[in-house]
Amino acid sequence: MSYNLLKGKKGIIFGALDENSIAWKTAERVHEEGGTFVLTNAPVAMRMGQINELAEKTGSQIIPADATSVEDLQNLVEKSMEILGGKIDFVLHSIGMSINVRKGNHYTNQNYDWTQKGTDVSAMSFHKVMQTLYKADAMNEWGSIVALSYMAAQRVFPDYNDMADNKAYLESVARSFGYFFGRDKKVRVNTISQSPTPTTAGSGVKGFDGFIAYADKMSPLGNATALDCANYTVSLFSDLTKRVTLQNLFHDGGFSNMGVSTAVMETFMKEE
Repeated sequence: MSYNLLKGKKGIIFGALDENSIAWKTAERVHEEGGTFVLTNAPVAMRMGQINELAEKTGSQIIPADATSVEDLQNLVEKSMEILGGKIDFVLHSIGMSINVRKGNHYTNQNYDWTQKGTDVSAMSFHKVMQTLYKADAMNEWGSIVALSYMAAQRVFPDYNDMADNKAYLESVARSFGYFFGRDKKVRVNTISQSPTPTTAGSGVKGFDGFIAYADKMSPLGNATALDCANYTVSLFSDLTKRVTLQNLFHDGGFSNMGVSTAVMETFMKEE
């Protein structure tokens, strides 16, 4: 169902890879709610995914950009404003990558060159995106910038590896830059701490199926899906959340406030 929540709003969506990705679902929902946008991803990711299909479906243009390259981001922002006909109202940062995870390096045995690359892609890129938008005065007042996070930023999930550190850094950047964006431009910046979601990126983490099953048993409402996250993101892009900023918003069916659930306890209780 569409409510026209984003009618007339324009933006940039980072990270749509395939129909399993949260960015993909968000693009579809933004389109349904009347928003227009430019799609962007790293050239290597674009070759792996089906972003052209999404662009056709939503009537969007694609601008390849490496989010770790300030030069690429400057080009992206400039071209996006040309295509969209003015300043930007919303941005989704849905980017994350760990070479240590991909290569099976344990957290206690990191290749630090890979760690640094992962931090640059997953977290520092968010600062670079916002700095580029800020310097170009590219955001409309009451615009909204959202990045996707995970609760491993606050709690230990052993196999989430260095991505946990990246997410903690990402959330800190959101708060710190969000202050200046709010004060100077009236733009809000938030992160969504999403349930474990079976996306292409997430499924690369060891034991991810176990994460998903455990979180689902722990959460009173069950896991939030990629589509649920897209809907929540739409609400944060809309004018209904104009005063929400500097927040890490848990979107996880209640998991983040649980100690234990009866469903999990039953797994450990001996039959009498």
